[in-house]
Parts: sequence; structure tokens; C-alpha cells
Amino acid sequence: MDPLLLSRWQFAITTIYHFFFVPLTLGLSLFVALVETKYVLSSDETYKRMVKFWGTIFIINFAVGVVTGIVQEFHFGLNWSEYSRFVGDIFGAPLALETLLAFFMESTFIGLWIFGWDKLSKGLHLTTAWLVALATNVSGYAILVANSFMQHPVGYAIEQGRAVVTDFGALFTNPNMLYQYPHVLAAGITTAGFLVLGFSSFHLLKKKGDIEPFRISFRWAALYSLVGVLLVGIIGDAHGKWLAAVQPLKVTAVEALWETEKPAPFSVVAIIDEQNQKNTFDIKIPAALSFLLYSNFTDEVEGIKEHQAEAEAQYGPGNYIPPVTLTFWAFRIMVGLGFLMLLLSFLSLIWRKSIEKKTWFLRIAPLFIFLPYLATTCGWIVTEETRLPWTVYGLLKVKDSVSPNLTGADVLISLVILVAVESILVILTATMFYKYGTSELSNSSPEHAG
Repeated sequence: MDPLLLSRWQFAITTIYHFFFVPLTLGLSLFVALVETKYVLSSDETYKRMVKFWGTIFIINFAVGVVTGIVQEFHFGLNWSEYSRFVGDIFGAPLALETLLAFFMESTFIGLWIFGWDKLSKGLHLTTAWLVALATNVSGYAILVANSFMQHPVGYAIEQGRAVVTDFGALFTNPNMLYQYPHVLAAGITTAGFLVLGFSSFHLLKKKGDIEPFRISFRWAALYSLVGVLLVGIIGDAHGKWLAAVQPLKVTAVEALWETEKPAPFSVVAIIDEQNQKNTFDIKIPAALSFLLYSNFTDEVEGIKEHQAEAEAQYGPGNYIPPVTLTFWAFRIMVGLGFLMLLLSFLSLIWRKSIEKKTWFLRIAPLFIFLPYLATTCGWIVTEETRLPWTVYGLLKVKDSVSPNLTGADVLISLVILVAVESILVILTATMFYKYGTSELSNSSPEHAG
């Protein structure tokens, strides 16, 4: 049993589980704050019921997200001590910001928000909602600062075999970060929008209890999800163009482009033979990749083989090619789901006033909730797998990051336990979402507390 392989599987699975909760926390905190702003400005009790309903789902999601996130911290010391030794000085600042400022601030104001409805003025209560949203997004930003250093190291020097900070400003304004954080936030907006669309559609179809909050929620979520999907696409396209300039091997791996081509086609689907470094079957759009990366139909795009040779010249002998088949298909599933969500959110927006007549759409809309979760999971697979074989790009390899005294048995035991516990947590959370999200609002109870 290889402790390195098992540790990679353990970190991958627990990270995916944790990231089920992160985008919804980011997007739903903003949605709840926006709805409460409308309530304060209008004094319409319908919006108050909306705030409490969707706010409860946010609290459930936040609580489980915290638990699954704590597991990630233990990985660094137990499974990846050599990695922690190497980047400890770098990671200290963003993790301290995330824990000591953002997390404590988030938890404090969530408590005030939950228990302050009848004790704080409307304005002060609204302030707590926006502070929760702010702290949530500061927390996300801080974590992504750390991840962006792994993707594109900046603001550092190597001293005695360790990376140390030389420029905090550069660390927190990492060029990769300026694309990655807005992209994740937009994914969170999309996730929240589709969750609200899905549960609102369920209530509009069943027509039980007070459904007016769900009529309004559907209309808000239609616009909210459309904005999120559009931003994901726009920012993702810009990020891809930037990566093509600074880390082109990542891009050509995702595109399974083995040889340099001018102009370069875009492979819609392909059967990839990684061992022989070729595609045995391709459906291509001529010159499309050149256009996607360089905004013209004539530029040359260097292939994986050329970039591999460049990496060997820079870093020494070795295989620097990321997993091509996995990233190729994960990227296409992500993009395909993105276009599907764009269509669904657009239809929801144009049909928002007559949606109750379209029962066929309301029947399938609850399934929309799963789409952004699948898309963001594929997105993180692309992000993390294209960094391989590096843990910190160009500085530290994955094989050199694992704890030296770790045994396969140690990791296997913890892997089984963690996957079992977190699987139960995800199932219980999904069950709570379903039971609460499909529960009725009483017509006579504007103070529905959720």
C-alpha cells in the first residue's frame, strides 16, 4: 500500500466533499443579505419569510462546511508534513486571516443574525447579514490566496530549503488569484441561484401553504443564477487565456493537444492514448483553440510534447505532463454543464412571470440543484490535476510532499474512516436540505423561523 497514493486519494475525496459546501456558503450568504435588504427597504413581511427560509439552509450548509473544512487542516500536518514544512511561512498569513479574522467574524455575526431578529433593529440586523456575507467571502479569498500560491508562486524566496514570504502584497494580489477568486465566487452565486430555483419550483408545483415567497424567490434566483453563469464563463475564459501565456502545459493538457499546430483545432471529443501520446479519435473544430486562447484564427499553439521538453530543460529529467484524459473530460463536462445552466437560467428568467403554467419545467427544475455541484467538482479536478506533478508549481513535487514516516496502513485506516464519516455527513445534509427545502410555509405565520 503506497502511502503517497492513498494520501492523494484521501485529500482528493475529503476536499471534494468539503467543496460541496463552499460555493453555496459564498453565494447564499450574498443572496440572503440582498433579500433582507429588500425587506428592510420595503417592510414587506414576504421578504422576511424568504430571508428566514433561505437563511436556515445557509446555516445548515455553513455548519457542515466548517466540520468538513477542519479535516483539511489535519491533512497538512499528518499526511503532508514535508509540504507543510516547505510552505509553512507562506501559508501562515492567509490561514491566520481565514481563521482568526474571517471565521471568528463569520461565526459571531451568524449568531447575532440567528438570535437577533427580535432584539436588534432592522438596520442592525441587516448589518449582521452583510457582515456574515463579507466574512464568508474574506474567508474564501484567504484560502484561495494559499491555493493560488500552489498554482502560481509569487512573493517568495527560498531559504534553507523552505519558501518564505518576501512580499505580502504580491502574495495577496497573485495574478492567478485575481482570476481564481472571482471565478469561485461566481460559481457560488450560480450554486445558490440553482438551489433557490429548484426548491422554489417544487413549491410552485405543489401549491401548498404560502407560496408567494417562492414566486418571488424564483424570479430573484432566475436572474441571480444567470448572472452567476455568465460571470463564470467570462472569468473562466479570461483565466484560460492568462494560463496559456504563463503555464501553457496546463492548457494543452486539458485540450489533449500533443503536437504543435498552426492554427490549432479544438477537440470536442477525443479518445486519448496517453501511453503513446496521441489521440486515436478526434472530433475537431478547425482553428477554434487558437481563437479561444489568442482571439484569432491563425496563431500557433505549442503541443504537450514541446512543453514537456521545455519543462525538462528547466527542471531536469522527468514527466511533467498532467493527467490528460481526466482533465480533458472534466473540463468538457464542466463547460457542457455551464452551457446547460446558461440555457436553464435564461429560460427561467424569460418565463418567470408565467412559470406556474409550465408544470413540465417545474417538475424537472429541482434536478437543476445538482448541476452546479457537478460542474464545480469537475472545475476543481481540472485546477488541481493540471498542477501535477507539482504540489507547488515549479518548486515542490507531490512525491516530495508526503510525510516521511507515514505508512500505507496508517493512511488506509484514516481514509476509510474519513470517507465513511464524511459520506454520512453529506447524506444527512442532503436529507436536511430536502426535508427543510420542501417544508411548507404557513399562510398565517409571517414569523416562520426556519
